[in-house]
Amino acid sequence: MAFVSEEETNIRLTAWVHGRVQGVGFRWWTRSRALELGLVGAARNLPDGRVEVVAEGVRNHCERLLAALRSGESPGSVDHVVERWSSPKGGLKGFVER
Repeated sequence: MAFVSEEETNIRLTAWVHGRVQGVGFRWWTRSRALELGLVGAARNLPDGRVEVVAEGVRNHCERLLAALRSGESPGSVDHVVERWSSPKGGLKGFVER
């Protein structure tokens, strides 16, 4: 049985991004970062003004996406990001804006 390191196992990141993140290209920017990292998932606007980001892939790549969301380099203005880690559910293809 081959040992798989934690960095190579797939995981699901759900992140809720608070701030001025709707109508500023934030979902497009997030999609671009996620695709560069080889992640699958979606970014969607929520009725309360937040953006919900769901990404699945290698833990290290999800962590890099989370760091990008918090970097201050995105369009708009991020106040804070709430994260939740869970097991991947699968069934995702590509990374879409919803």
